[in-house]
Amino acid sequence: MAATDVVTFVVARCPQLSRGAASLTVTALRSLLTFLHFEGLIARSLAACVPSVAGRRLAGSPKGLDCDQVQRLLTSCGRDTSNGCRDFAVLTMLVRLGLRAGEVAKLKLEDLDWRTGEILVRGKGSCIEHLPLPADVGEAVAAYLRHGRPRTAQGRTVFVRVRAPHDALTSAGVSQIVAAAGCRTGLGRIHAHRLRHTAASAMLRAGASLPELGQVLRHRRALTTAIYAKVDREALRTIARPWPGEVA
Repeated sequence: MAATDVVTFVVARCPQLSRGAASLTVTALRSLLTFLHFEGLIARSLAACVPSVAGRRLAGSPKGLDCDQVQRLLTSCGRDTSNGCRDFAVLTMLVRLGLRAGEVAKLKLEDLDWRTGEILVRGKGSCIEHLPLPADVGEAVAAYLRHGRPRTAQGRTVFVRVRAPHDALTSAGVSQIVAAAGCRTGLGRIHAHRLRHTAASAMLRAGASLPELGQVLRHRRALTTAIYAKVDREALRTIARPWPGEVA
C-alpha cells in the first residue's frame, strides 16, 4: 500500500458523501492506517497522507420558516391544555427572540422583569444579557405561568415537565417540543435552531441591520452574523457587480 492508494480512495469515495460523512470516513481511515502500522501490517504509517475534507465557512444559507409555517406551528398547540399552553409559550419565545434551546430551558422566574419589560438571558460561556420582552412573548409566558405551570413545579425554572415529577425542562425537552410541533403540522422534524434562523430572518425583513442582529442573537464575532447577509437579497443586489460581457 502506498500514499497514492490512500489519496485515490479518498478522492473516489468522499465526493459521494455528505461533508459530515466524509469527515467521519477520513477520520476512520487515519485510525485504521495508524493501527495497521502499529501492528506491523504496513511498513510505515500513512495516516498523514489522508487528505482533509474541505470545509467552507458560511457556505450554507440559514433556513428559516416562512410566516405561514410559523403560524401553523403556533396554532398546532392546544392552548386550552397545560401541555399546549407551555409549548405555545416556548415556541413563541424561540421564534420571536431567537433564543437557543438551552437558553429557554435555563430561564428562571426572576429573569422576567415584568415592570421594565425585559428578560435576562443566560447564554453560552456564562454570558448574561438583557433583552426587551415583546408583548406577545410576555402574554404567552404569563398565560403559561397562570394556567399551565403546575403548582408542584420543582425549582425556579419557568418551564417544567408536564408529567410528575415536575422538574425543570431540559434543552432536549425544548428541542422535542419543536420537533413534535413540526410533525403535527406536516413540516417534518424541525430543530430548535431553525427557529433561531427564523427569528433572525424576520428581523432583517423588518429593517434590522446586521450589527443589530448580532446584538440580539448575542454573537461574539461579526463573522457569525455575516451568514445572514445571504437572507437580505435586496441588500445584496445593491452591491452586486455587473456580469462581465454580454448576457447570453
